[in-house]
Amino acid sequence: MNTPVDPVQLTADLVKCPSVTPVEGGALQLLQDRLSSVGFECTRVDRGGIANLFARWGDRGHARSFGFNGHTDVVPLGDEAAWSVAPFGAERKDGWLYGRGATDMKSGVAAFAAAAIDFVRDTPPDGAVILAITGDEEGDALDGTVALLDWMSEQGEAMSACLVGEPTCPEHMGEMMKIGRRGSMTAEFIIRGVQGHSAYPHRARNPVHATARLADRLASKVLDTGTEHFDASTLAVTTIDTGNPANNVIPAEARMTVNIRFNDAHSSTSLSEWLAEEVEIIKAETGVDVETATKVSGESFLTPPGPLSDLIAAAVEAETGMRPGLSTSGGTSDARFVKDHCPVVEFGLVGKTMHQVDERVEIAQIVQLKAIYSRILKSYFA
Repeated sequence: MNTPVDPVQLTADLVKCPSVTPVEGGALQLLQDRLSSVGFECTRVDRGGIANLFARWGDRGHARSFGFNGHTDVVPLGDEAAWSVAPFGAERKDGWLYGRGATDMKSGVAAFAAAAIDFVRDTPPDGAVILAITGDEEGDALDGTVALLDWMSEQGEAMSACLVGEPTCPEHMGEMMKIGRRGSMTAEFIIRGVQGHSAYPHRARNPVHATARLADRLASKVLDTGTEHFDASTLAVTTIDTGNPANNVIPAEARMTVNIRFNDAHSSTSLSEWLAEEVEIIKAETGVDVETATKVSGESFLTPPGPLSDLIAAAVEAETGMRPGLSTSGGTSDARFVKDHCPVVEFGLVGKTMHQVDERVEIAQIVQLKAIYSRILKSYFA
């Protein structure tokens, strides 16, 4: 009888790898060694200085394949002196495992890797199991999961369905899964006027006033009231800057940035057109010039409730006693890239401490998460 892979120890081993984006830190090599030893065909898909790992068990020609996606890169430590434990020490105490990446998301990767290893070794399926693991989820994400999907397309590799193992539960294990995500875009405005003395404002053209009017128009707009599976879209003004140290000088230039999180009532194109219309109104009213630059992190997407979400929800309920709610809340994840390849759903553990000082994961949840992923694999290939 084969000894089951311990997902807690595997999580600890991964946490000990200092893999702050874009450094691989030994995490993907560790996984490659473990997966190769049980018959996974592993390929490093490195691009742009980013390390990525593709692992497949089973022949490429199988009609169905189940994939897991996740990342081993982590955010910076912040103030290391504020940590009560060594950030990469993987210390265990009082039922918790501590360390950067313990929650987001080395425990998730360890859980699905452990589940996959046990599954193909003990009950080889009629199909393929694929693990697509990136080192660029916390960074710009240009050469991470995108690189893996590009390589898969070139090689004729495909997942029939995919589960992203990001933390999805707000408070309790099993309460939430993600069937989509809002889109995210950032717009940066440079508002140029005419510099002058604040005592003679008629001789200047004040970009600060124009910026304030533009900010008010954008922030006051009700973009929508929500859709069937999404909350209302939001716009937040995140910074207004002039770099002006003088109280008696009207500056020549001001800058403003806004971030929009949008549902499926919009696209980045439609929102960009709306922003352009608002800019033209401000230009006409104030006489300033405005330069606009937008960056789109991802469009909104939805995997409609159906066989995949039902299968995952049933496995979660069987292991936790809780039927997960279907959500599209939160920020972006690499599911925004996977959705162009195959149906994708996200499920993982409670994410309350991710990116925090003393990031930690409840050890019992790692064990439970492996059990859920194991049940998903057995059900999918049943």
